[in-house]
Amino acid sequence: MAAVAVLLGMVQPAVAAWPDDKPIEVVVGFAPGGGTDLLARKLLPFVQKRLGPQAQFVVVNKPGAAGEIANAHVKNAKPDGYTVAVINVPGFLYVPMIKKSQYEARDFTLVSRVVDDPTVLVTRTDNAVQTLPAVVDALRRKAGSLSFGHNGVGTNGDLALQLLARTAKVQPNAIPYKGTAAQKTDVLGGHLDFGIVSAGEVPELHGGGTGAMRAVAQFGATRSPALPGVPTATESGTAVTMTSERGFAVRQGVPAAIVARLDAAIAESVRDPEFIASASADAPVLAYLPGAQWQQSLERNRKALQLLADTLPKQ
Repeated sequence: MAAVAVLLGMVQPAVAAWPDDKPIEVVVGFAPGGGTDLLARKLLPFVQKRLGPQAQFVVVNKPGAAGEIANAHVKNAKPDGYTVAVINVPGFLYVPMIKKSQYEARDFTLVSRVVDDPTVLVTRTDNAVQTLPAVVDALRRKAGSLSFGHNGVGTNGDLALQLLARTAKVQPNAIPYKGTAAQKTDVLGGHLDFGIVSAGEVPELHGGGTGAMRAVAQFGATRSPALPGVPTATESGTAVTMTSERGFAVRQGVPAAIVARLDAAIAESVRDPEFIASASADAPVLAYLPGAQWQQSLERNRKALQLLADTLPKQ
């Protein structure tokens, strides 16, 4: 009992001091400029304001291995609430299912979900292949004739492409990237035929907007309000559904009081009209859930992802 009392005595001052005694490191597993990175950078000033004048956030990008490098970094941090992960589902769950990973999902406590974002197939406007049926037809005529970018094994883009290949019985040329910004650059530069990204990462296309790039299909169950004129893959004859959930997590062992305080600040920030106006790309796909509810949702998703892990080709 004496030992327990000593430990509690150590924890309570740490909880009381958080988040004022040093900056909070927020770790993003993808390169700067992508949807995950931009979401964190736009939201965190609002969270910081709610945590108090001494709170500071520092965003650290650790791209590679579909977020595994970043997640492992957070897993190995001290459980003091000063290291926070921005996680992406499905990759967060899927990567440990298909390889010996540096982390497991059970190593983390979920704090808040912020976004549930449909996956989108995009290309440049001068691409002769402009519809999903045309994509499928071209690949059936010549395997590997079209290139498709995604953000790494187990990400929403990778899984959407694998499901497309299996459902349509085609063989695409898949190319992994460290982030969406690089995908978009190569699509626009003519080096990549198609990018597979999240709807929130292509704000220039929202609401029927036009430019040098266009959306070919979206992989949501229904059309996103952000892309009302873009058909779903199912509408286009290939039944594939894949979204990207993004939110915040900490390693197991962070005191519950810190998790609750951070979640409350995120919840208030996501509903802040000023944040919504500043994050117009994410506004149509904002879908806040507290960590406990998100955990329940992910447990349901885990079964479907495990089935994919057991049946899709190993990479």
